[in-house]
Amino acid sequence: MATTVKDKLKERIKELTCLYEVTSIIANTDFDQLETSLEAIVYCLKNAWQFDAVTQVYLSLGKYTVETEGFSDTMTLMHSDIKVFNKVNGIIKVGYPEDRYFYADFLEEEKDLLNNVAIAIGNLLERKHIRDSEAEVKRQMERTDRLHILGEITAGIAHELNTPLANILGFTELLKERVGDAGALRDLDKIVENTIFSREIVKKLMFFACEMPREMQPLELNPIIESTLKLLTPSLRAKNIKLTKKFDSKNIRLRADKVQITQVLFNLVMNAIYYSPIKGEVEVSIIEKGKKIRICISDEGEGIDPKIEDKIFEPFFTTKPLGEGSGLGLSVVHGIISSHKGTIVHKPNTPKGTIFILDFPKL
Repeated sequence: MATTVKDKLKERIKELTCLYEVTSIIANTDFDQLETSLEAIVYCLKNAWQFDAVTQVYLSLGKYTVETEGFSDTMTLMHSDIKVFNKVNGIIKVGYPEDRYFYADFLEEEKDLLNNVAIAIGNLLERKHIRDSEAEVKRQMERTDRLHILGEITAGIAHELNTPLANILGFTELLKERVGDAGALRDLDKIVENTIFSREIVKKLMFFACEMPREMQPLELNPIIESTLKLLTPSLRAKNIKLTKKFDSKNIRLRADKVQITQVLFNLVMNAIYYSPIKGEVEVSIIEKGKKIRICISDEGEGIDPKIEDKIFEPFFTTKPLGEGSGLGLSVVHGIISSHKGTIVHKPNTPKGTIFILDFPKL
């Protein structure tokens, strides 16, 4: 151990040098390469201890683990917790070989140094969390701004399209009355069919842009779900899908717009059917949970890829093949639920698939 004034001075210089280097490393840390900075801190600590030739260091912080080559948990160790926002998030351990050294061989100043470095690393992580939170808030604000602009554009497009679509339908019906050729009538029927399909897309655009007036009233939820599921019976039958219904109560009431809630249920169940395998299972459940009514719709499809899960509620985003989806279904659903002061989230189903969870305030 250091016993002379010269030895003690040498140790103080090593400790101060370490603290200065750690401070410099932290000041110049690239948050996207945090592990590199933690590794540099570990080797600074190794060189700062009295018996640096045999000192080993271990640092664990969240998903990061860094240690010197000869570290072992059987060593004579001292440690310090790393706290992030007053919660233990990691640990630093410094050790000597257990066969030659005892805890008493550590200096008091080394304990103080280890605690100070742990505090500095904790502060670094707090800054990273704050930066990441600010970046997420910024992304959300940018997304909200884009959706607002898109909503205004969409409303204008929807209004512009409504008139010509109505004219196409009207004049096609008049032509059908004057045409006797069967082939021409079939062609006119196709025009009517595609125009109606286009008009439905316009309706979805107007829902997305909040241009459709809402009529809020107390509703019994179970009959609405039953009638929606009845409409989807052909789609269920086509893929031989088993439908499971679980209703917590016979009389669950909700203050909502009947047309919009039906649209929400129709879209989500239709999606569940679309992504389910043949002979799969779709489950619809309603639960009264405290002051909320929870609707869960689950399927047994491939689930939502984590890479796109933050995009699924964006307008015009779809994973369906071209011509099979407008990309408006889930964005419309999200808008309607938000306007009803509700929330919608999704999570993986077990063993596979997706569960959409809708929460609405009770009547």
